[in-house]
Amino acid sequence: MANTVSRTKHTNSALLYIVIVSALGGFLFGFDSGVISGCEKAIQNEFQLSGFWHGFTVSGALIGTIFGAFGVGWPSDRFGRRPTLMLMAVLFLISAAGCAFSSSQPMLAWMRFIGGLAIGGSSVVVPLYIVEVSPGPVRGRLVAMNQLNIVFGILISYVSNYFVAKFMLSGSWLGRACESLAKVFTSNPMTTEEVMWRVMLGVECIPAILFLVLLFTIPESPRWLVRAGRKREAGEVLELVGDPDPGQTLVEIEETLAETERIGNVPLFQRRYLKPIVLAFFIAFFNQVSGINAINYYAPRIFENFVGAQAALAATIGVGTVNLIFTMLAFLIIDKFGRRVMIIGGSIAMTLMHLLVAWQLSLGDQANAVLAIGGILGFIAFFAISSGAVIWVFISEIFPNAVRAKGQAFGCFVHWFMCMLISWAFPAVVERAGTYVFGFFAVMMVCQIIFAIRWMPETKGGTIEDIEKRLGIAQS
Repeated sequence: MANTVSRTKHTNSALLYIVIVSALGGFLFGFDSGVISGCEKAIQNEFQLSGFWHGFTVSGALIGTIFGAFGVGWPSDRFGRRPTLMLMAVLFLISAAGCAFSSSQPMLAWMRFIGGLAIGGSSVVVPLYIVEVSPGPVRGRLVAMNQLNIVFGILISYVSNYFVAKFMLSGSWLGRACESLAKVFTSNPMTTEEVMWRVMLGVECIPAILFLVLLFTIPESPRWLVRAGRKREAGEVLELVGDPDPGQTLVEIEETLAETERIGNVPLFQRRYLKPIVLAFFIAFFNQVSGINAINYYAPRIFENFVGAQAALAATIGVGTVNLIFTMLAFLIIDKFGRRVMIIGGSIAMTLMHLLVAWQLSLGDQANAVLAIGGILGFIAFFAISSGAVIWVFISEIFPNAVRAKGQAFGCFVHWFMCMLISWAFPAVVERAGTYVFGFFAVMMVCQIIFAIRWMPETKGGTIEDIEKRLGIAQS
C-alpha cells in the first residue's frame, strides 16, 4: 500500500513537472507578446517612426506568428515535439538578444519577426505536446495550464518593464551597469531611455535559456514515439506520467494512427463544413476587433492620456493581474454557464466599458483617470471571462475529428491575421481619432452580441458527435 502511494505521488509530480516545463513555452509566448508595450513609445522616438512604420515594427512579431503557426507542423511531425520546442526556445533567445542589440528599425523588425515565429510555433506545439503526454482524466486541466501560463507571462512582462524602468531612471547600479554595457557595443552615446527599452526586451533571454535547458529533462511525446516506431519508449513515458493502462493506451494510439492513415487527407474547405468555418471565422474575428491586443501592446501609451509615464507602467501591471485572475475564474465557470452565454454577457459588458473609455478620451484634459482606467481594466476582466476563454474551446468543438486540426489552424490564422491588422493600424489611427477607435471597438462588440444570439450554437456538455448533429454536419 505504501509503495503504491509513493509511486502515485512520484507519477503525479513527474507529470506536473513535465507539463510545467513544456508550458514555459506558453509563458514565453505571453512575455514576448506583452513586453513590447513598455518599449513601443521609446522605439518610435528613437527611430523617428511614422504611425504606419511604428505599427509595422510592433506587429512584426505577429507577422512571424502567422508563418510560425503554419510552418511548425512539418518539423513537429518529422523530428518530434521536444526538438521542435527546443527550436522555439532558440528562436525566442535569438529574438530577445537581437532586439536588445538592435541598432536600426529594420534589424529590430526582423528580430521581432523571429520572435513571432517562436510565438506561432509555441501556440501550436505546446498544447499539442501537453495533450499527447497527459492521461485522459486530467488532460483538460493540464492543457488549461498553458493558457494560464500565457496570461501569467503577459503579467510578468509588465512587472519586468516597470522595475526595469524604475531602476534605470533612478540611477541605480543596475542602470549604470546596463549603460556601461551599451557603450561597449556602440560608439554612439545612448540616452537612458534608449538603453532602457533594449534592456526590457533583452530580459526575455533569461526565461528563454531556462526553457531550453529544462527541455533536456523531459521526455518526448508518447504518441510521436509510437508513430516513429519507438513503442517501448512510448510505454515508459506513459508509465512515468501515470497512465492507468499503458498497454491499452498504446493499442488505442496505434489504432488512431491507423485510422488517420486510412481516412487520408480530408479537405476543410467544402460545402459540408461551411457552417463551422463561418462560426470559427467570426469567433476569431470578433476576438481581435474587441481591441484586446491593441490594449495589450499599447497599454502604457493609452494610460499616459490619464496619468504620468511611470504610473502608466504601473497601471499595466493591473491589466496583467486582472487578466490572470479572470482567466482563472473563466476556467471554473465555462462548463457551467456555457460558451454562448459567456460570449453574450461578456460582449454586453465590453461594449459598456469601451463606451466609457471613449467618453473619457473625448473629454481631453477634463477626463477622470479613475473612470478611464477602470473602464480599461473592466474591459480586460470581461474579455478574459468571455471571448478570451471561449475562443479555442469553441473552435476545437465545432469541427469534426477528420478536419479538427485544419479547422483550428484556420481559426488560428484568422485570429493572428486580425491581431496583426489591429496592432499595425492602432498607432496611426489613435493619433488622429482616439475616441473613435474605442467607439469602433464598442460597435464590434454589439455585432458580436447579434452574432451570438442569432447564429452561435451552444456546445456545452455535448459529445463531439452531438455537436456535429446540432450543426448539421454529421455523417449520414
